[in-house]
Amino acid sequence: MNIGILTFHFSDNYGAALQAYALRRWLTERGHRASFIDYRPAHIEQGGRLCLPTSPARLKANLKVIYLAVSSFLHRHFGHRGQREKFVRFREHFLGIPGDAAPADNSASLAAAQAYDLIVAGSDQIWSPSQHFGFDPNYFLAFAQSFPARKISYAASFGRDLVSPEEAAQLPGLLHHFDAISVREASGVALVERSTGQRPANVPDPTLLLNSYAELTDPTPSDPDAEPYLFCYGLRSPDNIRQTAEFVASQLGCPILSPHNPHRRWIEIGQTVYPDPAEWVALVKNARFVVTNSFHGTVFALLFKKPFIVAGLTGDKASANARAIHLLRTVGLESRFAPSFSAQRTDALMATPIDWAAVDLRLADLRQAGNEFLSGQLQAVAP
Repeated sequence: MNIGILTFHFSDNYGAALQAYALRRWLTERGHRASFIDYRPAHIEQGGRLCLPTSPARLKANLKVIYLAVSSFLHRHFGHRGQREKFVRFREHFLGIPGDAAPADNSASLAAAQAYDLIVAGSDQIWSPSQHFGFDPNYFLAFAQSFPARKISYAASFGRDLVSPEEAAQLPGLLHHFDAISVREASGVALVERSTGQRPANVPDPTLLLNSYAELTDPTPSDPDAEPYLFCYGLRSPDNIRQTAEFVASQLGCPILSPHNPHRRWIEIGQTVYPDPAEWVALVKNARFVVTNSFHGTVFALLFKKPFIVAGLTGDKASANARAIHLLRTVGLESRFAPSFSAQRTDALMATPIDWAAVDLRLADLRQAGNEFLSGQLQAVAP
């Protein structure tokens, strides 16, 4: 079967790269040809177009466009070149995307998707409405309405628990293109059910479909003589995660390693390292302890059975905690979420062992739900 995947395959972001890798690998291991639809809209990372600032909301949208444009320019021209090249090589080797791929002709890339037997939208926050663009209809497969391919979503995420009334009103029209819908969070189930009258499947992120990442980690085996370290993966804000990581590291007497974040606007936490996505996975696997505020940081701490704390985002960024909280609740570890820093609470979490056998059983249930959904969709396409 010829399968097209529409997701954020082009982003220099660890979670985006790894969820893309995991979904493609799941499909190819079952004998299918899976490739990425090379849609790379400017509004995702480069800002896109400015609008007339006729309201406070539009002014804020323009500020977001400018911020993304400046960040993208700085990353391309002044960022860590070695890390950018590592992402290119990772995509070439593990995602099947040529390293010298030219910038996408989005219209041609979407039109070429007529050749697929099945089109999968997902995973990642492809349905998250941005402040400056709103929903992108193409990530709801609007471009493929007339294509003969079966159209499904896999573990698509809205990136939040709620959307505005204006955004909710758009969802019925956006979702009717699908033959089957699955989402990643329980909140997404509710949003889709209210919009379509049908309950979608609740499935795990693709990274949880795989029970082995040896293909990524074996080329960079752990050094038995290496100094133990705390792995700190923080996004969006240093609040809470800095205090938590520094406290845990001081208690353990080990250094902090933090992967480079091109959007970081704060003083680094510990020592900055520049891994590719495969090396990032190996860093989690070999860490003594993990502190993160990231959903995928949480995923890999669970997969590699690492003692961990999810240091929640605070203030106006707290809504982005929903994905990690949902995952922790599902595996019975919601207590590992710390909404704010407390030395006493952190110390208690460090002293509390994790029942990994119970976690593994719940992860197996999640994996089965994902396997059953995808297998059913493949059977629906098969002649």
